[in-house]
Amino acid sequence: MSAVRIANASGFYGDRLAAMREQLVGGDVDYVTGDYLAELTMLILGRDQLKDPSLGYAKTFLRQLQDCLGLAVERGVRIVSNAGGLNPAGLAARIEQLAQDVGLQVSVAYVDGDDLRSVATEFGFGNALTANAYLGAFGIAEALRREADIVVTGRVTDASLTVGPAIAAHGWGRDDLDELAGALVAGHVIECGAQATGGNFSGFDELVPGVRAGFPIAEVAADGSSVITKHPGTGGAVTVDTVTAQLVYEIGSPAYLNPDVVARLDTARISPVDEDRVRIDGVRGGAPPPTTKVCLNHLGGYRNSADFVLTGLDIERKAELLRKQLTAALSSDPPQAVTWRLDQVASQDPQTQWAATSLLRCHVRDEREAPVGRAFSSAAVELALASYPGFTTTAPPSRATPFGIYRAAYAEQSRVPHRVHIDGDTVDIPAPPRTAPAGPPAPAMTPATIDGPTRRAPLGSVAYARSGDKGGDANVGVWIPAEHPARDRAFAWVVGLLTPARLRELLPETADLDIEVWPLPNLYAVNVVTHGLLGDGVAASTRFDPQAKALGEWLRARVVDIPEELLAPHEVLRSSVAPILREDPA
Repeated sequence: MSAVRIANASGFYGDRLAAMREQLVGGDVDYVTGDYLAELTMLILGRDQLKDPSLGYAKTFLRQLQDCLGLAVERGVRIVSNAGGLNPAGLAARIEQLAQDVGLQVSVAYVDGDDLRSVATEFGFGNALTANAYLGAFGIAEALRREADIVVTGRVTDASLTVGPAIAAHGWGRDDLDELAGALVAGHVIECGAQATGGNFSGFDELVPGVRAGFPIAEVAADGSSVITKHPGTGGAVTVDTVTAQLVYEIGSPAYLNPDVVARLDTARISPVDEDRVRIDGVRGGAPPPTTKVCLNHLGGYRNSADFVLTGLDIERKAELLRKQLTAALSSDPPQAVTWRLDQVASQDPQTQWAATSLLRCHVRDEREAPVGRAFSSAAVELALASYPGFTTTAPPSRATPFGIYRAAYAEQSRVPHRVHIDGDTVDIPAPPRTAPAGPPAPAMTPATIDGPTRRAPLGSVAYARSGDKGGDANVGVWIPAEHPARDRAFAWVVGLLTPARLRELLPETADLDIEVWPLPNLYAVNVVTHGLLGDGVAASTRFDPQAKALGEWLRARVVDIPEELLAPHEVLRSSVAPILREDPA
Protein backbone atom coordinates (compact mmCIF):
# COMPACT_ATOMS: atom_id res chain seq x y z
CA MET A 1 0.00 0.00 0.00
CA SER A 2 1.16 3.55 -0.67
CA ALA A 3 1.61 6.01 2.16
CA VAL A 4 -1.44 6.42 4.38
CA ARG A 5 -2.61 10.04 4.81
CA ILE A 6 -3.41 10.80 8.44
CA ALA A 7 -4.76 14.27 9.23
CA ASN A 8 -4.92 15.93 12.62
CA ALA A 9 -7.94 18.06 13.56
CA SER A 10 -7.31 18.85 17.23
CA GLY A 11 -4.30 19.45 19.43
CA PHE A 12 -6.09 20.07 22.73
CA TYR A 13 -9.53 20.24 24.35
CA GLY A 14 -10.67 23.63 23.05
CA ASP A 15 -8.94 23.65 19.66
CA ARG A 16 -10.58 25.01 16.51
CA LEU A 17 -14.02 23.42 16.06
CA ALA A 18 -13.91 23.91 12.29
CA ALA A 19 -10.67 21.94 11.89
CA MET A 20 -12.36 18.58 11.31
CA ARG A 21 -14.44 19.97 8.46
CA GLU A 22 -11.39 21.76 7.05
CA GLN A 23 -9.43 18.51 6.95
CA LEU A 24 -12.32 16.61 5.36
CA VAL A 25 -13.04 19.10 2.57
CA GLY A 26 -9.48 20.32 1.92
CA GLY A 27 -8.31 17.23 0.00
CA ASP A 28 -8.00 13.47 0.16
CA VAL A 29 -7.14 11.90 3.51
CA ASP A 30 -7.60 8.38 4.86
CA TYR A 31 -7.97 9.24 8.53
CA VAL A 32 -8.79 12.27 10.64
CA THR A 33 -7.43 12.13 14.17
CA GLY A 34 -8.00 14.37 17.17
CA ASP A 35 -5.97 14.77 20.35
CA TYR A 36 -8.00 16.20 23.23
CA LEU A 37 -6.17 14.97 26.32
CA ALA A 38 -3.46 16.56 28.41
CA GLU A 39 -2.58 16.15 32.06
CA LEU A 40 -4.71 19.18 32.90
CA THR A 41 -7.57 17.89 30.74
CA MET A 42 -7.73 14.67 32.73
CA LEU A 43 -8.23 16.75 35.87
CA ILE A 44 -11.00 18.75 34.17
CA LEU A 45 -12.74 15.57 33.03
CA GLY A 46 -12.39 14.09 36.50
CA ARG A 47 -14.12 17.10 38.00
CA ASP A 48 -16.84 16.79 35.34
CA GLN A 49 -17.50 13.23 36.47
CA LEU A 50 -17.79 14.30 40.10
CA LYS A 51 -20.78 16.38 39.01
CA ASP A 52 -22.21 13.90 36.49
CA PRO A 53 -20.85 10.32 36.20
CA SER A 54 -22.17 10.07 32.63
CA LEU A 55 -19.63 12.69 31.50
CA GLY A 56 -15.84 12.44 31.48
CA TYR A 57 -15.31 12.80 27.71
CA ALA A 58 -14.49 15.76 25.46
CA LYS A 59 -17.89 17.20 24.61
CA THR A 60 -16.56 19.35 21.75
CA PHE A 61 -15.73 16.18 19.80
CA LEU A 62 -19.44 15.37 19.65
CA ARG A 63 -20.13 18.86 18.33
CA GLN A 64 -17.61 18.28 15.55
CA LEU A 65 -19.22 14.97 14.65
CA GLN A 66 -22.67 16.54 14.55
CA ASP A 67 -21.30 18.77 11.80
CA CYS A 68 -19.01 16.30 10.02
CA LEU A 69 -20.13 12.70 10.50
CA GLY A 70 -22.11 12.56 7.26
CA LEU A 71 -19.25 14.17 5.36
CA ALA A 72 -16.74 11.65 6.75
CA VAL A 73 -18.97 8.70 5.79
CA GLU A 74 -19.54 10.13 2.31
CA ARG A 75 -15.80 10.47 1.74
CA GLY A 76 -14.83 7.16 3.31
CA VAL A 77 -12.64 8.82 5.94
CA ARG A 78 -12.27 7.08 9.29
CA ILE A 79 -11.92 9.00 12.54
CA VAL A 80 -9.67 8.19 15.51
CA SER A 81 -9.69 10.24 18.69
CA ASN A 82 -8.77 10.04 22.36
CA ALA A 83 -11.79 12.23 23.19
CA GLY A 84 -13.20 9.34 25.27
CA GLY A 85 -11.09 10.53 28.18
CA LEU A 86 -12.42 8.93 31.36
CA ASN A 87 -15.53 7.53 29.67
CA PRO A 88 -14.88 6.14 26.17
CA ALA A 89 -17.86 3.78 26.48
CA GLY A 90 -20.16 6.70 27.21
CA LEU A 91 -18.81 8.67 24.27
CA ALA A 92 -19.16 5.69 21.92
CA ALA A 93 -22.80 5.32 22.96
CA ARG A 94 -23.44 9.01 22.27
CA ILE A 95 -21.84 8.69 18.82
CA GLU A 96 -23.99 5.67 17.98
CA GLN A 97 -27.09 7.60 19.02
CA LEU A 98 -25.99 10.59 16.95
CA ALA A 99 -25.52 8.39 13.87
CA GLN A 100 -28.91 6.79 14.41
CA ASP A 101 -30.58 10.19 14.75
CA VAL A 102 -29.25 11.32 11.36
CA GLY A 103 -29.84 7.99 9.63
CA LEU A 104 -26.21 6.89 9.24
CA GLN A 105 -24.83 3.41 9.73
CA VAL A 106 -21.36 3.49 11.24
CA SER A 107 -19.29 1.05 13.24
CA VAL A 108 -18.08 2.65 16.46
CA ALA A 109 -15.34 1.05 18.55
CA TYR A 110 -13.83 2.14 21.81
CA VAL A 111 -10.57 1.32 23.56
CA ASP A 112 -10.30 1.20 27.33
CA GLY A 113 -8.35 -0.39 30.18
CA ASP A 114 -6.26 2.68 30.90
CA ASP A 115 -8.47 3.85 33.79
CA LEU A 116 -6.93 2.38 36.94
CA ARG A 117 -8.99 4.21 39.55
CA SER A 118 -10.76 1.08 40.73
CA VAL A 119 -7.42 -0.67 41.36
CA ALA A 120 -5.38 2.37 42.38
CA THR A 121 -4.75 0.93 45.84
CA GLU A 122 -3.36 -2.29 44.38
CA PHE A 123 -0.89 -0.24 42.35
CA GLY A 124 -0.01 1.95 45.34
CA PHE A 125 -1.37 5.12 43.77
CA GLY A 126 -3.48 6.22 46.73
CA ASN A 127 -6.89 7.86 46.47
CA ALA A 128 -6.54 9.58 43.11
CA LEU A 129 -9.21 11.59 41.31
CA THR A 130 -7.85 10.20 38.03
CA ALA A 131 -5.36 7.38 37.41
CA ASN A 132 -4.81 6.67 33.75
CA ALA A 133 -2.10 4.54 32.20
CA TYR A 134 -0.82 5.51 28.78
CA LEU A 135 -1.81 2.80 26.31
CA GLY A 136 -0.19 2.19 22.95
CA ALA A 137 -1.56 1.97 19.41
CA PHE A 138 -2.30 -1.72 18.86
CA GLY A 139 -5.82 -1.47 20.27
CA ILE A 140 -6.63 1.28 17.78
CA ALA A 141 -5.11 -0.83 14.99
CA GLU A 142 -7.23 -3.85 15.96
CA ALA A 143 -10.41 -1.77 15.90
CA LEU A 144 -9.52 -0.48 12.44
CA ARG A 145 -8.70 -3.96 11.18
CA ARG A 146 -12.21 -4.94 12.26
CA GLU A 147 -13.59 -2.19 10.02
CA ALA A 148 -14.43 0.41 12.67
CA ASP A 149 -15.44 3.74 11.12
CA ILE A 150 -14.84 5.65 14.34
CA VAL A 151 -12.49 4.72 17.18
CA VAL A 152 -12.55 6.58 20.48
CA THR A 153 -10.12 5.85 23.27
CA GLY A 154 -9.24 6.70 26.80
CA ARG A 155 -5.68 7.70 27.67
CA VAL A 156 -3.54 6.42 24.84
CA THR A 157 -0.32 8.28 24.08
CA ASP A 158 -0.93 11.25 21.81
CA ALA A 159 1.12 9.82 18.95
CA SER A 160 -0.78 6.50 19.10
CA LEU A 161 -3.60 8.21 17.22
CA THR A 162 -1.26 8.24 14.21
CA VAL A 163 0.62 5.00 14.90
CA GLY A 164 -2.60 2.95 15.11
CA PRO A 165 -3.83 3.81 11.59
CA ALA A 166 -0.31 3.26 10.23
CA ILE A 167 -0.16 -0.21 11.81
CA ALA A 168 -3.57 -1.08 10.34
CA ALA A 169 -2.64 0.23 6.89
CA HIS A 170 0.76 -1.44 6.62
CA GLY A 171 0.26 -4.61 8.64
CA TRP A 172 3.13 -3.97 11.04
CA GLY A 173 3.69 -6.25 14.01
CA ARG A 174 5.32 -5.80 17.39
CA ASP A 175 8.79 -6.49 15.99
CA ASP A 176 8.67 -3.82 13.27
CA LEU A 177 10.41 -1.42 15.60
CA ASP A 178 11.98 0.97 13.09
CA GLU A 179 8.65 1.35 11.28
CA LEU A 180 6.78 1.91 14.56
CA ALA A 181 9.39 4.45 15.66
CA GLY A 182 9.04 6.37 12.40
CA ALA A 183 5.27 6.53 12.76
CA LEU A 184 5.67 7.56 16.40
CA VAL A 185 7.79 10.54 15.39
CA ALA A 186 5.29 11.51 12.69
CA GLY A 187 2.50 11.28 15.24
CA HIS A 188 4.42 13.44 17.68
CA VAL A 189 4.86 16.10 15.01
CA ILE A 190 1.16 16.36 14.07
CA GLU A 191 -0.42 15.68 17.48
CA CYS A 192 -0.52 19.36 18.45
CA GLY A 193 -2.33 20.56 15.37
CA ALA A 194 -1.23 23.88 13.90
CA GLN A 195 1.99 23.92 15.91
CA ALA A 196 3.43 21.88 13.02
CA THR A 197 2.33 24.41 10.40
CA GLY A 198 3.71 27.60 11.91
CA GLY A 199 1.66 28.06 15.05
CA ASN A 200 3.58 29.28 18.10
CA PHE A 201 6.73 29.35 15.98
CA SER A 202 9.78 31.52 16.74
CA GLY A 203 10.18 32.28 13.04
CA PHE A 204 6.60 33.42 12.59
CA ASP A 205 7.56 36.54 10.60
CA GLU A 206 9.03 34.52 7.77
CA LEU A 207 5.89 32.41 7.31
CA VAL A 208 3.25 35.10 6.80
CA PRO A 209 0.70 32.54 8.00
CA GLY A 210 -2.41 34.70 7.66
CA VAL A 211 -5.08 34.44 10.28
CA ARG A 212 -5.82 30.69 10.11
CA ALA A 213 -2.92 28.27 9.98
CA GLY A 214 -3.87 25.00 8.36
CA PHE A 215 -3.77 21.73 10.28
CA PRO A 216 -1.10 19.11 9.48
CA ILE A 217 -1.17 15.81 7.64
CA ALA A 218 1.31 12.95 7.98
CA GLU A 219 1.81 10.68 4.99
CA VAL A 220 3.26 7.56 6.61
CA ALA A 221 4.93 5.06 4.30
CA ALA A 222 5.33 1.32 4.79
CA ASP A 223 8.95 1.74 5.89
CA GLY A 224 7.97 4.18 8.65
CA SER A 225 9.25 7.27 6.89
CA SER A 226 6.79 10.12 6.55
CA VAL A 227 6.10 13.39 4.82
CA ILE A 228 4.54 16.16 6.87
CA THR A 229 2.29 18.42 4.84
CA LYS A 230 -1.04 20.26 4.84
CA HIS A 231 -3.87 20.92 2.43
CA PRO A 232 -3.09 23.38 -0.40
CA GLY A 233 -4.34 26.88 0.16
CA THR A 234 -4.46 26.68 3.94
CA GLY A 235 -2.50 29.14 6.05
CA GLY A 236 0.85 28.73 7.69
CA ALA A 237 3.65 26.63 6.23
CA VAL A 238 5.35 23.28 6.64
CA THR A 239 9.12 23.75 6.67
CA VAL A 240 12.12 22.01 8.17
CA ASP A 241 11.96 24.49 11.03
CA THR A 242 8.24 24.18 11.79
CA VAL A 243 8.63 20.40 11.88
CA THR A 244 11.73 20.66 14.07
CA ALA A 245 9.86 22.99 16.40
CA GLN A 246 7.22 20.38 17.07
CA LEU A 247 9.65 17.48 17.16
CA VAL A 248 11.59 19.03 20.06
CA TYR A 249 8.40 20.01 21.90
CA GLU A 250 7.76 18.42 25.31
CA ILE A 251 10.37 15.69 25.04
CA GLY A 252 13.04 14.42 27.40
CA SER A 253 16.09 12.38 26.49
CA PRO A 254 16.82 11.32 22.89
CA ALA A 255 15.23 7.96 23.76
CA TYR A 256 11.54 8.85 23.31
CA LEU A 257 9.63 6.23 25.27
CA ASN A 258 6.26 4.87 24.16
CA PRO A 259 4.34 1.73 25.16
CA ASP A 260 4.97 0.17 21.72
CA VAL A 261 8.50 1.30 20.88
CA VAL A 262 11.37 3.53 21.91
CA ALA A 263 12.13 6.01 19.14
CA ARG A 264 15.66 7.36 18.98
CA LEU A 265 15.09 11.04 18.23
CA ASP A 266 18.82 11.50 17.64
CA THR A 267 18.52 9.31 14.54
CA ALA A 268 15.69 11.26 12.91
CA ARG A 269 16.52 13.13 9.71
CA ILE A 270 14.44 16.05 8.46
CA SER A 271 14.70 17.27 4.87
CA PRO A 272 12.63 19.44 2.53
CA VAL A 273 10.80 17.72 -0.33
CA ASP A 274 8.75 20.49 -1.90
CA GLU A 275 6.73 23.49 -0.82
CA ASP A 276 4.89 22.55 2.39
CA ARG A 277 6.30 19.03 2.25
CA VAL A 278 9.00 17.86 4.68
CA ARG A 279 10.33 14.32 4.98
CA ILE A 280 11.24 12.55 8.22
CA ASP A 281 13.25 9.35 7.87
CA GLY A 282 16.08 7.39 9.41
CA VAL A 283 14.34 6.94 12.75
CA ARG A 284 15.57 3.87 14.61
CA GLY A 285 13.41 2.03 17.08
CA GLY A 286 14.09 -0.14 20.09
CA ALA A 287 12.04 -2.49 22.23
CA PRO A 288 9.52 -0.65 24.41
CA PRO A 289 10.05 -0.24 28.16
CA PRO A 290 8.49 -2.79 30.54
CA THR A 291 6.50 -0.04 32.25
CA THR A 292 4.15 2.66 31.05
CA LYS A 293 3.51 6.04 32.60
CA VAL A 294 0.39 6.64 34.67
CA CYS A 295 -1.12 10.12 34.97
CA LEU A 296 -2.37 10.70 38.52
CA ASN A 297 -4.42 13.71 39.52
CA HIS A 298 -5.35 14.38 43.12
CA LEU A 299 -7.60 17.14 44.43
CA GLY A 300 -5.16 19.44 46.17
CA GLY A 301 -7.51 21.94 47.75
CA TYR A 302 -8.44 25.51 46.82
CA ARG A 303 -6.58 28.49 45.42
CA ASN A 304 -7.08 32.19 44.79
CA SER A 305 -5.01 35.15 43.70
CA ALA A 306 -5.02 38.90 43.40
CA ASP A 307 -2.89 41.13 41.16
CA PHE A 308 -2.14 44.57 42.58
CA VAL A 309 -1.03 47.42 40.34
CA LEU A 310 1.89 49.49 41.63
CA THR A 311 2.74 52.66 39.74
CA GLY A 312 5.55 55.17 39.66
CA LEU A 313 8.08 55.64 42.44
CA ASP A 314 8.98 53.57 45.52
CA ILE A 315 7.68 50.31 44.05
CA GLU A 316 9.42 48.02 46.53
CA ARG A 317 8.29 50.09 49.54
CA LYS A 318 4.71 50.08 48.27
CA ALA A 319 4.87 46.31 47.80
CA GLU A 320 6.25 45.82 51.32
CA LEU A 321 3.43 47.90 52.81
CA LEU A 322 0.79 45.84 51.03
CA ARG A 323 2.42 42.55 52.07
CA LYS A 324 2.34 43.61 55.73
CA GLN A 325 -1.24 44.83 55.53
CA LEU A 326 -2.66 41.76 53.80
CA THR A 327 -0.68 39.37 56.02
CA ALA A 328 -2.11 41.06 59.09
CA ALA A 329 -5.64 40.98 57.67
CA LEU A 330 -5.39 37.20 57.15
CA SER A 331 -3.67 36.42 60.45
CA SER A 332 -6.73 35.03 62.25
CA ASP A 333 -6.90 32.06 59.84
CA PRO A 334 -3.95 32.32 57.44
CA PRO A 335 -3.85 30.23 54.26
CA GLN A 336 -1.51 27.27 54.31
CA ALA A 337 0.56 28.68 51.43
CA VAL A 338 1.04 32.31 50.43
CA THR A 339 3.24 33.20 47.44
CA TRP A 340 4.18 36.77 46.51
CA ARG A 341 5.72 37.81 43.22
CA LEU A 342 6.73 41.32 42.19
CA ASP A 343 7.30 41.95 38.49
CA GLN A 344 8.94 45.34 38.48
CA VAL A 345 9.60 47.61 35.52
CA ALA A 346 12.83 49.57 35.23
CA SER A 347 11.58 52.40 33.04
CA GLN A 348 13.11 55.81 33.71
CA ASP A 349 10.89 58.84 33.10
CA PRO A 350 8.02 56.63 31.82
CA GLN A 351 6.21 58.08 28.84
CA THR A 352 3.01 56.07 29.45
CA GLN A 353 1.29 54.92 32.62
CA TRP A 354 1.82 51.29 31.56
CA ALA A 355 5.54 51.95 31.36
CA ALA A 356 5.42 53.12 34.98
CA THR A 357 3.48 50.07 36.18
CA SER A 358 4.61 47.02 38.13
CA LEU A 359 2.47 44.07 39.19
CA LEU A 360 2.45 42.42 42.61
CA ARG A 361 0.70 39.04 42.67
CA CYS A 362 -0.45 37.30 45.82
CA HIS A 363 -1.34 33.64 45.33
CA VAL A 364 -2.89 31.62 48.18
CA ARG A 365 -3.63 27.91 48.58
CA ASP A 366 -5.25 25.80 51.28
CA GLU A 367 -6.87 22.42 51.72
CA ARG A 368 -9.94 24.29 52.94
CA GLU A 369 -11.96 26.72 50.88
CA ALA A 370 -12.69 29.27 53.62
CA PRO A 371 -9.23 30.84 54.14
CA VAL A 372 -8.71 31.46 50.41
CA GLY A 373 -12.27 32.31 49.42
CA ARG A 374 -14.26 35.30 50.62
CA ALA A 375 -11.90 35.82 53.54
CA PHE A 376 -9.00 36.46 51.18
CA SER A 377 -10.92 38.47 48.58
CA SER A 378 -12.57 40.66 51.21
CA ALA A 379 -9.26 41.33 52.93
CA ALA A 380 -7.77 42.47 49.63
CA VAL A 381 -10.73 44.71 48.74
CA GLU A 382 -10.88 46.30 52.18
CA LEU A 383 -7.40 47.71 51.62
CA ALA A 384 -8.53 49.70 48.58
CA LEU A 385 -8.71 53.03 50.42
CA ALA A 386 -6.20 52.26 53.13
CA SER A 387 -2.96 51.18 51.47
CA TYR A 388 -0.33 52.48 49.07
CA PRO A 389 -0.90 55.51 46.80
CA GLY A 390 -2.44 54.58 43.47
CA PHE A 391 -4.01 51.36 44.80
CA THR A 392 -5.83 49.37 42.13
CA THR A 393 -6.10 45.77 40.96
CA THR A 394 -6.25 44.14 37.54
CA ALA A 395 -9.61 42.43 38.18
CA PRO A 396 -12.39 42.25 40.77
CA PRO A 397 -11.94 39.77 43.63
CA SER A 398 -12.80 36.19 42.76
CA ARG A 399 -13.99 33.06 44.47
CA ALA A 400 -11.67 30.27 45.48
CA THR A 401 -11.32 27.54 42.86
CA PRO A 402 -10.31 23.92 43.36
CA PHE A 403 -6.92 22.84 42.06
CA GLY A 404 -5.33 19.51 41.34
CA ILE A 405 -1.90 18.05 41.93
CA TYR A 406 -0.34 16.03 39.15
CA ARG A 407 1.98 13.12 39.76
CA ALA A 408 3.50 10.63 37.35
CA ALA A 409 3.67 6.98 38.34
CA TYR A 410 4.59 3.83 36.44
CA ALA A 411 2.98 0.43 36.03
CA GLU A 412 4.11 -2.81 34.43
CA GLN A 413 2.57 -3.00 30.99
CA SER A 414 1.61 -6.62 31.61
CA ARG A 415 -0.62 -5.49 34.49
CA VAL A 416 -2.51 -2.81 32.57
CA PRO A 417 -5.62 -3.96 30.68
CA HIS A 418 -5.89 -2.94 27.03
CA ARG A 419 -9.26 -3.75 25.47
CA VAL A 420 -11.13 -3.06 22.24
CA HIS A 421 -14.93 -3.08 22.19
CA ILE A 422 -16.57 -3.38 18.76
CA ASP A 423 -19.89 -4.78 17.52
CA GLY A 424 -20.59 -6.42 20.88
CA ASP A 425 -17.19 -8.13 21.08
CA THR A 426 -14.36 -7.40 23.48
CA VAL A 427 -10.82 -8.07 22.33
CA ASP A 428 -7.90 -8.12 24.75
CA ILE A 429 -4.69 -6.61 23.42
CA PRO A 430 -1.65 -8.35 24.91
CA ALA A 431 1.26 -6.37 26.28
CA PRO A 432 4.43 -6.21 24.19
CA PRO A 433 6.10 -9.64 24.28
CA ARG A 434 9.58 -8.14 24.33
CA THR A 435 10.60 -5.12 26.41
CA ALA A 436 13.90 -3.57 27.38
CA PRO A 437 15.17 -0.61 29.35
CA ALA A 438 15.87 2.49 27.29
CA GLY A 439 19.27 2.45 25.65
CA PRO A 440 22.26 4.47 26.80
CA PRO A 441 22.21 8.22 26.31
CA ALA A 442 23.79 9.72 23.24
CA PRO A 443 27.53 10.39 23.61
CA ALA A 444 28.46 13.86 24.74
CA MET A 445 29.35 16.33 22.01
CA THR A 446 32.47 18.40 21.97
CA PRO A 447 31.39 22.04 21.96
CA ALA A 448 33.02 24.40 19.49
CA THR A 449 35.46 27.07 20.54
CA ILE A 450 35.15 29.89 18.06
CA ASP A 451 37.90 32.47 18.13
CA GLY A 452 37.38 36.00 16.98
CA PRO A 453 35.28 38.99 17.99
CA THR A 454 31.91 38.64 19.69
CA ARG A 455 28.97 40.94 20.13
CA ARG A 456 26.28 41.16 22.77
CA ALA A 457 23.02 40.03 21.22
CA PRO A 458 19.89 38.04 22.10
CA LEU A 459 20.29 34.29 21.77
CA GLY A 460 17.28 34.49 19.45
CA SER A 461 19.46 36.24 16.89
CA VAL A 462 20.83 32.83 15.89
CA ALA A 463 18.46 30.26 17.42
CA TYR A 464 14.81 29.32 17.53
CA ALA A 465 13.10 27.68 20.52
CA ARG A 466 9.91 26.03 21.65
CA SER A 467 8.97 25.09 25.20
CA GLY A 468 6.24 23.32 27.13
CA ASP A 469 5.28 21.33 30.20
CA LYS A 470 5.59 17.72 31.25
CA GLY A 471 3.90 17.52 34.62
CA GLY A 472 6.04 19.53 37.02
CA ASP A 473 8.95 19.71 34.56
CA ALA A 474 9.49 22.08 31.66
CA ASN A 475 11.38 21.49 28.44
CA VAL A 476 12.94 23.94 26.02
CA GLY A 477 14.06 22.81 22.60
CA VAL A 478 16.61 25.18 21.04
CA TRP A 479 17.79 24.74 17.46
CA ILE A 480 19.67 26.51 14.70
CA PRO A 481 17.36 27.40 11.78
CA ALA A 482 17.80 25.50 8.54
CA GLU A 483 18.68 28.68 6.62
CA HIS A 484 21.63 29.63 8.85
CA PRO A 485 24.70 29.56 6.54
CA ALA A 486 27.00 28.41 9.37
CA ARG A 487 24.58 25.94 10.86
CA ASP A 488 27.14 23.33 11.94
CA ARG A 489 29.34 25.84 13.75
CA ALA A 490 26.37 27.64 15.27
CA PHE A 491 25.01 24.36 16.61
CA ALA A 492 28.35 23.38 18.15
CA TRP A 493 28.56 26.85 19.74
CA VAL A 494 25.04 26.51 21.23
CA VAL A 495 25.99 23.12 22.68
CA GLY A 496 28.89 24.81 24.46
CA LEU A 497 26.73 27.72 25.63
CA LEU A 498 23.73 25.87 27.03
CA THR A 499 25.29 24.01 29.91
CA PRO A 500 23.25 23.44 33.06
CA ALA A 501 25.35 25.99 34.94
CA ARG A 502 24.91 28.66 32.27
CA LEU A 503 21.19 27.96 31.94
CA ARG A 504 20.76 28.61 35.65
CA GLU A 505 22.28 32.05 35.04
CA LEU A 506 20.19 32.79 31.96
CA LEU A 507 16.98 31.53 33.59
CA PRO A 508 17.32 32.48 37.26
CA GLU A 509 14.04 30.76 38.17
CA THR A 510 15.88 27.46 37.56
CA ALA A 511 18.81 28.32 39.86
CA ASP A 512 18.06 25.56 42.37
CA LEU A 513 16.69 22.98 39.95
CA ASP A 514 18.08 19.86 38.32
CA ILE A 515 18.67 20.53 34.62
CA GLU A 516 19.40 18.02 31.87
CA VAL A 517 20.74 19.01 28.45
CA TRP A 518 20.49 16.64 25.50
CA PRO A 519 22.12 17.46 22.12
CA LEU A 520 20.28 16.26 19.00
CA PRO A 521 22.87 16.70 16.24
CA ASN A 522 20.70 15.51 13.34
CA LEU A 523 18.21 18.24 14.24
CA TYR A 524 20.86 20.87 15.07
CA ALA A 525 19.00 21.09 18.36
CA VAL A 526 19.55 21.00 22.09
CA ASN A 527 16.79 19.87 24.43
CA VAL A 528 16.78 21.30 27.93
CA VAL A 529 14.70 19.71 30.71
CA THR A 530 14.24 21.70 33.93
CA HIS A 531 12.92 19.41 36.65
CA GLY A 532 10.42 20.87 39.10
CA LEU A 533 10.02 24.31 37.52
CA LEU A 534 6.22 23.89 37.45
CA GLY A 535 5.91 22.40 40.93
CA ASP A 536 2.92 20.08 41.18
CA GLY A 537 1.91 20.65 37.55
CA VAL A 538 -0.05 23.23 35.64
CA ALA A 539 -3.20 23.00 37.77
CA ALA A 540 -1.26 23.89 40.91
CA SER A 541 1.51 26.08 39.51
CA THR A 542 1.79 29.66 40.71
CA ARG A 543 4.05 30.74 37.84
CA PHE A 544 2.86 33.54 35.56
CA ASP A 545 3.41 31.05 32.69
CA PRO A 546 2.18 27.85 34.37
CA GLN A 547 2.70 25.59 31.32
CA ALA A 548 6.12 27.06 30.39
CA LYS A 549 4.85 27.85 26.90
CA ALA A 550 6.82 31.11 26.79
CA LEU A 551 9.95 29.85 28.56
CA GLY A 552 11.74 29.34 25.23
CA GLU A 553 11.02 32.89 24.09
CA TRP A 554 12.37 34.23 27.38
CA LEU A 555 15.56 32.24 26.80
CA ARG A 556 15.85 33.61 23.25
CA ALA A 557 15.54 37.15 24.62
CA ARG A 558 18.53 36.73 26.95
CA VAL A 559 21.61 38.62 25.78
CA VAL A 560 24.84 36.64 25.43
CA ASP A 561 28.24 37.03 23.75
CA ILE A 562 27.81 35.64 20.24
CA PRO A 563 30.67 35.21 17.75
CA GLU A 564 30.29 37.79 15.04
CA GLU A 565 30.64 35.17 12.31
CA LEU A 566 27.44 33.55 13.57
CA LEU A 567 25.60 36.87 13.53
CA ALA A 568 26.14 37.36 9.80
CA PRO A 569 22.69 35.92 8.99
CA HIS A 570 20.98 38.23 11.47
CA GLU A 571 19.21 40.13 8.71
CA VAL A 572 18.19 36.85 7.10
CA LEU A 573 16.54 35.58 10.28
CA ARG A 574 13.68 38.03 10.12
CA SER A 575 12.09 36.53 13.21
CA SER A 576 14.72 38.05 15.50
CA VAL A 577 12.79 40.28 17.85
CA ALA A 578 15.58 42.51 19.13
CA PRO A 579 18.42 44.42 17.49
CA ILE A 580 22.00 43.36 18.05
CA LEU A 581 23.35 45.09 21.13
CA ARG A 582 26.80 46.54 20.67
CA GLU A 583 29.25 46.97 23.51
CA ASP A 584 29.12 50.72 23.05
CA PRO A 585 25.48 51.91 22.79
CA ALA A 586 26.73 55.15 21.23
